[in-house]
Amino acid sequence: MCNLYRLSRSADEVADFFSDLVAGPVAVEAGNAPELVYPGYPGLVFDGGALRQMAWGFPLVLTGAKGQPLKPKPVNNARSDKLGSPFWSASFRNRRCLIPLSAYAEAEGVAGAKTRTWFSLPGSDPFAIAGLWRDTAEWGAAHAMVMTAASPATQGIHTRMPVILARDDWESWLSAPPPQALGLCRPWAGELAITRTQEPWAGRR
Repeated sequence: MCNLYRLSRSADEVADFFSDLVAGPVAVEAGNAPELVYPGYPGLVFDGGALRQMAWGFPLVLTGAKGQPLKPKPVNNARSDKLGSPFWSASFRNRRCLIPLSAYAEAEGVAGAKTRTWFSLPGSDPFAIAGLWRDTAEWGAAHAMVMTAASPATQGIHTRMPVILARDDWESWLSAPPPQALGLCRPWAGELAITRTQEPWAGRR
């Protein structure tokens, strides 16, 4: 599962990236988000009409052993085979979005010494990931990435990967009936650039 991504473009640049999906300029209802986005952090999201800033992860309400409320946990990845579950189904039916990013990271290496391995699309910065969003009482608007089985290029590093959408599929993801949208949740068949680093996985936030 993906727990870190990077967006190296400004909000205005990202709005222009999605401009062919709307009549006129894309409304920008957010400032620039942090370049590195971790679960619970704000990231930029295109909801089909505007570019907005949303927390990464739907809040999962938790309680302690004595029933006391605990800090919610951000659930930032939605498995494509679980989109019909109560936690995700309403958002999958009604609130799909596009998540722009420059690269996403996975942990690679031995336990205790894992490092960040980055995945990106050659010649495309940013590119778009399939997402879901909803309003929450805890954090306001929140988004989650949709995950599918790993492509051959990423197998051996992780068993799953984000659903990368080709430009021709953006509109279908945003507005097609759920069965058609579900058909887009497949491993990326194109080229991926893989950059291995010595950055500790649990680096400074």
